[in-house]
Amino acid sequence: MEEKELQEKALEVRKNIIKMIYEAKSGHPGGSLSMVEILIALYFSKMNIDTNNKGWENRDRLVLSKGHGAPALYAVLAERGYFDKEELISLRKIGSRLQGHPDLHKLPGVDASTGSLGQGISIAVGMALGAKLKKAGYNIYCIIGDGEAQEGQVWEACMSAAHYNLDNFTLILDYNKLQIDGTNNEVMSLGDVYKKFESFGFEVLNINGNEFEDIFKALDSKVNNKPKCIIAETVKGKGVSFMENCVGWHGKAPNNEEMQLALEELGRS
Repeated sequence: MEEKELQEKALEVRKNIIKMIYEAKSGHPGGSLSMVEILIALYFSKMNIDTNNKGWENRDRLVLSKGHGAPALYAVLAERGYFDKEELISLRKIGSRLQGHPDLHKLPGVDASTGSLGQGISIAVGMALGAKLKKAGYNIYCIIGDGEAQEGQVWEACMSAAHYNLDNFTLILDYNKLQIDGTNNEVMSLGDVYKKFESFGFEVLNINGNEFEDIFKALDSKVNNKPKCIIAETVKGKGVSFMENCVGWHGKAPNNEEMQLALEELGRS
């Protein structure tokens, strides 16, 4: 797919994220908007998947460890054809398949139920180890948040990934540098994350996580006998000026006026 088409997909996904969270009157716009390009690159170009055979055993898998970013995942899955886009408006409603965090038992395309921070990466490492033991050829991708990286369980999982030489495992850090209570540095500094992941045995790449060219170069880079970590520097609230780099939009739904302003800025469809 050409970059222009990918950019158009990203724009559509961002508009749907805003609409979904507005209708739900609840959700996490900031961290959903920040990782749109990453998800688009994975589902539309990189991952080996088959939307006509959603349970295909040899498909690549994506674990959204930062499960509160579910609106972005849902919008991308719908755009990719996993379910009808009209269902997006049911986000967080009673009886909906699109709850506040992904549930693999409810929605096609969701490979792991996540939400408790730190657990998703542990599940993903287990999946990658299982694939190795079965001598299967599929890959596991996992997206974590930078606030999530303050969880000790994240680093236990990283030790395991390196110990078992999981070169079928790619960890992507959505590094927007903000979390619910402030900046990462104010809450609990991560220090030099590049050196941290490198010291834990990962092949580490630092990129602009909102640029498709950077994302593809990192995803396509080859590693042998070790897991890969992509530190994707992103903008929280990307695409909506009054949400960008604003910690207050971590977990707040826009009102009608704010939704209208956001959609105008993104270009009303």
